[in-house]
Amino acid sequence: MRFLLVLMALLAGPFAQAASLRTATTMHGQSVYLRDLFDDAGRYADRLLGPGPAPGDRIVVEAAQLDAIARQYDVPWRSISSGDRAVLEWPGQPLSRDAVIEAVRAAVTAAGDSSDDDIEMPEFSPPTVPAEATPGLTVSQLERDKNTGRFAALLTVAAGGMTPIYLRIGGRIDPMIEAPVSVARLPKDALIRAEDLRTGRVPKTVSESGIARSVEQIVGMQLHRLTAAGQPLRLSDLTRPALVRKGELIQAELSAAGLSVAGQVIAIDGGADGEVIRVQNVNSHLFLFARVVGPGQVSVTPDAPAAFQTIPGRFDRRVSMR
Repeated sequence: MRFLLVLMALLAGPFAQAASLRTATTMHGQSVYLRDLFDDAGRYADRLLGPGPAPGDRIVVEAAQLDAIARQYDVPWRSISSGDRAVLEWPGQPLSRDAVIEAVRAAVTAAGDSSDDDIEMPEFSPPTVPAEATPGLTVSQLERDKNTGRFAALLTVAAGGMTPIYLRIGGRIDPMIEAPVSVARLPKDALIRAEDLRTGRVPKTVSESGIARSVEQIVGMQLHRLTAAGQPLRLSDLTRPALVRKGELIQAELSAAGLSVAGQVIAIDGGADGEVIRVQNVNSHLFLFARVVGPGQVSVTPDAPAAFQTIPGRFDRRVSMR
């Protein structure tokens, strides 16, 4: 009996521990309370101890500091070894770049500009926000240079339990337009079909460099250079397809007084429908101008002007079929 009384006295002494250490605590705010370190911390459980970790960060409270806190606030706990520690962690995640871009877009729209503008922020470094929070974003002090497309603004990030974050941000804002773009890679000399095109969004600055703005400007035309998928087509890279190729033996028709005479000529130039090219008579070897009227066909009139042909090593001579 005497042994039991001694044991009970020991348990009721300074080594008895009614509180237990919380070795790992998930925070939901930036303030650390006594209850975050100990379970059953006693009457001071709600006492504010100080700032805690930022979102995405952690702090470690070692045994010596835990003992000091427990003594200060009458917490019935003492460390057993120097390895006792409490880890306080606030889970975080990077702020969504897309959410920031949408906040910038809202500010652009509020300023009276188009909400369809393309916004890029290549140098944006997202801050960390609480993992469980949906932060509120506000963009203010928006400054925009419409000549260069550059912009600068102040971003305010606010979330529950977190001190607001203020960031200077910048990037480019490019006005966009709709224009035909290639569905897939188009090789040089391709004949453009309607199924080769779709409507895409392209920077307005690109349109000022002479791109086609409608499908009607492109379909049936021939492409002079390779074009990657998703790219607009420049008008300067498009021509009507050649119906006559340079050096080709083609049919020529001479019409006069209701009569037509057909013969063969050699195309000195290539040409599309309706274009005037130089041809050479197969028999007389004389040169003249003719109009392309179909695949491998040209038309010559009696009053067609004579063409000039340079003979290497000689002067230019003027020749005609008359």
